[in-house]
Amino acid sequence: MHVMVSGSEQWVKPMAGANQYTFHPEATTNAGNLIKEIRESGMKVGLAIKPGTTVEELAPWAGQINMALVMTVEPGFGGQKFMEDMMPKVSWLRSQFPSLDIVDGGVGPSAIHKCAEADADMIMPDCDHV
Repeated sequence: MHVMVSGSEQWVKPMAGANQYTFHPEATTNAGNLIKEIRESGMKVGLAIKPGTTVEELAPWAGQINMALVMTVEPGFGGQKFMEDMMPKVSWLRSQFPSLDIVDGGVGPSAIHKCAEADADMIMPDCDHV
């Protein structure tokens, strides 16, 4: 699951039993504690960054998470144009953290090859294109 809400901490226990809990560092005051709480609840950890968030903000947590989600559209608005300028974030993450699952979000059929070229290993489709 991918939560995009303030106070992401409050949803960990109600969601326990899910495979993975993905949150935004922008939506919490203590990502380290939240990562620990998610793990203690038996879930894998994903960390998502919006287009305006630098990839370096995710880097300190890369050794503690299972997946990094680089969003290629602004959250909350369907049907947006794929932001190809997010692909360097994917490439950088892959070069620095080769074993990390790296995902692109908001991808339609015309952009999937760009994600593969940047070394994303998982693709999250834009719901308007599914």
